[in-house]
Amino acid sequence: MTRERRAVLDPGDGERASAGAAPVGAEQPPTPVGPPGDGSSTPVTGEGRTARFDRLRQHRRWLFTFAVIALLVEMAVAMVTTAVEQTPTIDEPVYAGTAVVYLQQHDLRFNPEHPPLGKLIIGSGLAFAHPHLDPHFTGNQTELGRRLLYESGNDPGRLMLWARLPVITLTLLFGLVVLAFARDLTGSAGSLVALALYALSPDLIAHGSLATLDVPAAGFLLTSAWLVWRARDRPRLYLPLAGTALGAAAATKMSVLPAVPVLLCLVVLSVWSARRTRTVGARPSLRLLALGVAAAAGVALVAVAVVWATYLAVDPRLRWTAPAQVPDIHGMRGLIADRLPFPQPYRDGMRIQFGFEYSTWEGFLLGRHYRGALWYYLPTALLIKTPLGMLTLWAAGAVVLGAVRRLRPAAPYVLAPPAVLLAAAMLGSRDLGVRYALFMPVFLAVAAAGVVMLRRRWAHLVTAALVLFVAVSSLLTYPYYLPYSNEAFGGTSRTHLRLHDSNVDWGQDLGRLADRLRLRYPGERVWLVYKGSGVPAQYGIHASDPRKAPLDSVHGLLVVSDSSVAKAEGRLAELIDTSRPVDEVGHSLTIYRRP
Repeated sequence: MTRERRAVLDPGDGERASAGAAPVGAEQPPTPVGPPGDGSSTPVTGEGRTARFDRLRQHRRWLFTFAVIALLVEMAVAMVTTAVEQTPTIDEPVYAGTAVVYLQQHDLRFNPEHPPLGKLIIGSGLAFAHPHLDPHFTGNQTELGRRLLYESGNDPGRLMLWARLPVITLTLLFGLVVLAFARDLTGSAGSLVALALYALSPDLIAHGSLATLDVPAAGFLLTSAWLVWRARDRPRLYLPLAGTALGAAAATKMSVLPAVPVLLCLVVLSVWSARRTRTVGARPSLRLLALGVAAAAGVALVAVAVVWATYLAVDPRLRWTAPAQVPDIHGMRGLIADRLPFPQPYRDGMRIQFGFEYSTWEGFLLGRHYRGALWYYLPTALLIKTPLGMLTLWAAGAVVLGAVRRLRPAAPYVLAPPAVLLAAAMLGSRDLGVRYALFMPVFLAVAAAGVVMLRRRWAHLVTAALVLFVAVSSLLTYPYYLPYSNEAFGGTSRTHLRLHDSNVDWGQDLGRLADRLRLRYPGERVWLVYKGSGVPAQYGIHASDPRKAPLDSVHGLLVVSDSSVAKAEGRLAELIDTSRPVDEVGHSLTIYRRP
């Protein structure tokens, strides 16, 4: 074996690791050399060596446990702090209102474009808040969220915290899945690298602290991929669990559906591998392929059953009248919506989602305001909003997964699902934020664990330095995780110059604005152009819309959401051009002074 090959590869193969052998990178007790610890020349007995090895393993186990707890506590503190400080973002009131209707009225009529599971998870927290809501409310889902938070006698801050806590809890639990998946592949060292990247990701902290669906969907999908990988060892145990997790992902957000065929193909691969491992030297056969296909069909059946169960959990009678906004979709998309074995509300929700794809949306990228969609929007946004050290470790880990023989079998399980989902999202019509690609930091955290397989000291030092760089970059943006961007693009304070919408300004800083106006600008006249779901008056902000007043009457403080600044035209653009920026709030709102 050449020196280069010895430096990179660790003996063994993926089948042995998946079958229960020690994972790549797992600590092996060193062979003691030299005299015992007491300085005597007496050789160490076998019993003495065993005791020393046990103490060493125990020491490492405690250090590993401490590191895991520290990373999860850091993430929990960041998410809870963010959840407490931020006012409702644009989507959250809709999900919270729908969740309350699920709990109190068992009615599926609101927010049909998303399946129920994510909102049931949100509702599990809201149940402890005992929210009040008029059961005879007949408005749309946007009005429903406003009615729940601001017009029903509820405390919006308390309500939103209870809605966010279940998502925060799930986000932390998915961190344990990242840890377990990476440890299966690379051992303890690699699993800590993976968990660190997951726990320090500004995007995962930002969206994991909100009552939204993006992190739960990505986490359930990763869980399914991990369980399918484990099925290479014990398919009868792990495949039903994988089907349950896959069904949970599909019952949370429909955008995960392009990854379902990928996971089912991986089921076939896992069954094939499990059978070949048990029968040494066995050749591929049609019988083995048929067994894999049957297993994939069983996983799909379990997933479909989970989707049905979530709808029946809301309404056991499955009462449903298609709303007026369900479009008539033809072609391949219409055929998909008609043929999938899901409940009618799910299929109508798919038609609504497909209808969104036929709409023309506005976008903003690298200072350019445009209409339509750019295929490179999401990759560019990920480059801007991902820490530089994390990007480097993602790329290196993906390369190592394909290059190292022992890790190569895991590459499809870790890389194929996010690749397919990213390609599907890039072809979509909505350039509205990296939240449409949150599966990337989830899956690629596991991929990054592969860097510990490089058997060079410099590689380990570089890895540690990059993780430290990620930690510093993430901690410095605290508590403004939503508008984060990395140092190559000017940092968090400059994100609004390159991106908009949920990348920067999702309505989260209305409460912070109220505090700033009260402390620094008491008694001044305020004009406000706010992009969000919050009601300014509920936070003590008494402001007027400057676009509805004569131009010469607009004097004092002009506060504009940065997404509105990015897309300013006509009257608003003239107001901004004739004003002087004096302050900013949360890196999402700019305060101008107009003489």
